[in-house]
Amino acid sequence: MKKLTIIIVLICIQLNAQSTINGKVYDSKNNPIIGANIYLEGTYDGTSSDETGSFSFTTSETGSVTLVISYLSYETFTMLGDLSYMKDLSIKLREDVNSLDAVVLSAGTFNAGDNSKVNVLNPLDVVTTASALGDFVGALQTLPGTSTVAEDGRLFVRGGDANETQIFIDGIRVFTPYSPTTNNAPTRGRYSPFLFDGITFSTGGYSAEFGQALSSVLLLNTIDEPDQEKTDIGIMSVGATLGNTQKWEKSSISVNASYINLAPYNAIFTNRNDWIKPFQTASGEAVYRKKTDSGLFKLYGAFDTSSFELTQEDINDPEGFYVNLNNKNLYFNGSYQSVLNDTWSMNTGFSYTYAKNKINLIDSNIKDTENSIHAKVKFKNRISNRFKLYFGAEYFATDFKENYNDETIDDIKYGYNNNIAAAFAEADIFISKNLAFKTGLRAEYSELFRDFTLAPRLSVAYKTSSKSQVSLAYGNFYQNPSSNILKFNQDLKAQNTSHYILNYQFNLYGKIFRAEAYYKSYDNLVKYDTDFTNFDSNYNNNGSGFAKGIDFFWRDSKSVKNFDYWISYSFLDTERDYENYPANAQPNFANTHNLSLVGKYWIDDWKSQVGFSYLYASGRTYTNPNEPGFLNEKTKAFNSLSLNWAYLISPQKILYASVNNVLGFKNINGYQYANTLDINGNFNRRALQPATDQFFFVGFFWTISEDKKSNQLDNL
Repeated sequence: MKKLTIIIVLICIQLNAQSTINGKVYDSKNNPIIGANIYLEGTYDGTSSDETGSFSFTTSETGSVTLVISYLSYETFTMLGDLSYMKDLSIKLREDVNSLDAVVLSAGTFNAGDNSKVNVLNPLDVVTTASALGDFVGALQTLPGTSTVAEDGRLFVRGGDANETQIFIDGIRVFTPYSPTTNNAPTRGRYSPFLFDGITFSTGGYSAEFGQALSSVLLLNTIDEPDQEKTDIGIMSVGATLGNTQKWEKSSISVNASYINLAPYNAIFTNRNDWIKPFQTASGEAVYRKKTDSGLFKLYGAFDTSSFELTQEDINDPEGFYVNLNNKNLYFNGSYQSVLNDTWSMNTGFSYTYAKNKINLIDSNIKDTENSIHAKVKFKNRISNRFKLYFGAEYFATDFKENYNDETIDDIKYGYNNNIAAAFAEADIFISKNLAFKTGLRAEYSELFRDFTLAPRLSVAYKTSSKSQVSLAYGNFYQNPSSNILKFNQDLKAQNTSHYILNYQFNLYGKIFRAEAYYKSYDNLVKYDTDFTNFDSNYNNNGSGFAKGIDFFWRDSKSVKNFDYWISYSFLDTERDYENYPANAQPNFANTHNLSLVGKYWIDDWKSQVGFSYLYASGRTYTNPNEPGFLNEKTKAFNSLSLNWAYLISPQKILYASVNNVLGFKNINGYQYANTLDINGNFNRRALQPATDQFFFVGFFWTISEDKKSNQLDNL
């Protein structure tokens, strides 16, 4: 009997020692949350909320404890206090602004990378597009907002010329991103997609972190860490490539080399140019990565040399237009990203560019040399999940020198130094997972112009449903004139543009739709009063212009098994009064309508991926001197259908073939008119056509890797 009494007393003591914790869990709209996880930190005591959001459990803990309440897509709630205060609680959970279904600030931006919540493209797409021929710039030309300028090959974005788009590698500026070329032969990006895994293409309204670009920025990110050691070998109809990756415990290195020579190709296929020495280039690049205890250090370097010599048809010279070019280019980039503590991180980097050209144009000899550097440091403070602050500073310096001589002029020297200091600050503010803001300010001081500019940036995004959102963006942007202006005159100021963007985006699993309307106003554009820029030109900043339009993009990779396609359409209305224009006019690099259709289909039985790209662009303006007016007529529309085929001989061996403009459309880039009248009182003309109407490519690619499964399909 005594033992039973003791047991009863102990049970009563234990029951009296237990405390009850209870309450209800709601969302921001006071709706009950069912199935929330509620527990005391460091214990097994806890429960889940029921269909009314209510919870209750007991604990033998005493004193001060930490109560934790968590639920998917909501921020975790913690409460520290005495148990006596944890009764009849009313807990309201805030939506997690970092969840996958949260709003994304996307106005004016296309992402292609594994770290983005919403990808319009992925890294594989960038280089398997049929018309791109392995050039990431060529693939981006199938996105809305770009204009088809087939004879150039660079990015023309929303009424801006190619100089208004800047390219960055790991956040650091690339000053000479394109290989040199001749008239009516498109250039290519210098850098191989072999070393990149992420691309962000902003067609307007971009971050305050980036400056000196009136229209667009293209951000390329090198691979942080390769997955394995491997060797890539490519044998092509136009040359060869070789790549290798070595990996250690905390470091790795990847190298890539290529040699291109068009002599064999030109010997087989007819060409409108009279080649004396066909285009050839040798290039190499490498990236070294080193992990530290709190960050990642990367060194990237690229070198290439190219040359060609030819004579092109010229209506004013029966002997033709002679061109001889030799180019050498070196680019070095170092970056370091580090986590300083729980809330602070840092990114810093430096780049150096050396570019040298030797150009002979008929009797003119030109030698120019550019040395440029870019240094930047950026800090990020994650004050909370809802407020993130970014700020930093950077410095650009360019030393450009050019020598000119011909039969009458002996070795004239000219050039400029363009040094710019900049600071920027920006904040991401998430009101909820449905509403977010980005606001920033960029300040620049130009040593050349002794001028200070302030450029505000603002964007807002609102999630209209679980699958859709709308975004607005505004930005003010400055850019110093290009080298062909500054080398002759530095008594100018920065050119300016303002962007206004409205974006709608709809996302389903494997599908995405985007519609974006924009307006851009230009001010302080450079004008001159001669046919070409020279010492005798009179320069001013009285130019202006506008660009407005709407872009559409649709991609579907799920409706048809193994078939992935996207459709892009852009409407552009733009006019400018700049350079030597006598009046406002649609510039000759702008198309009113641009349409792209891209498709890729995997055939299991053939172990092949086949693809197509169709590009359409309405005619571009040109001046017909036989009729009154300036830029008074338009060329016929541009059409091109390209096909490609990748056949897996084995998991690591691929045979690849492509044909650009397979139907042989006779595209015309413009017209050259005679300088003098004919006997009928008219100026004769000749059509400016591509060097070849079609381009054929065949390559064999072999990957040797540890897993014996990797291949170069993502590099084609």
